[in-house]
Amino acid sequence: MSTSRWVSTSMPYLTPRENSQGDAWSADAAAHGRRGTQRILHAGEVPAPSEVAQVLGIPEGEPVVVRRRLILLDDEPNELTDTYYPTEIARGTALSGTAKIKGGAVTLLAGLGYVGARIREDVTAGMPDEEERQALDMTDQEPVLRLTRLTLDRDDRPIQVDRMVMPAGRQQLRYEIRIG
Repeated sequence: MSTSRWVSTSMPYLTPRENSQGDAWSADAAAHGRRGTQRILHAGEVPAPSEVAQVLGIPEGEPVVVRRRLILLDDEPNELTDTYYPTEIARGTALSGTAKIKGGAVTLLAGLGYVGARIREDVTAGMPDEEERQALDMTDQEPVLRLTRLTLDRDDRPIQVDRMVMPAGRQQLRYEIRIG
């Protein structure tokens, strides 16, 4: 298990890319001389968990589309990410399948007419559950960071919710805000 720290910034993951470009994670890691890959663990419709339903403004248990991924940095677990989409946006699209999406999900969403205009991120810290600990190759003494990101379109409609779990000791979150 590597102890090298990854500096995570949100902006590269919020901007649509050209279809000829790879996904934002691979490009971000490569720009730092690293190798970023991911494994799709599950994709398809699931009942909305309580937190996701609340953020999307839908009843708990209502169907949503999820893409569950294990994010790898230099072939080592770096993050677990579940990305949820309203079914009216994602049902029947590549978002509901396990194939890699050319240019990434944000690019696909933009092609469907859904472009993020406002983002809200909430970060908490805690201990991982057993499944998270095993997937992220952690000891039972290591805490995690939990980041929930809500992406809204220009009309303040939710188009995507990301729930990320990251080993706290391997991460640094960086926020850059431009005003004016």
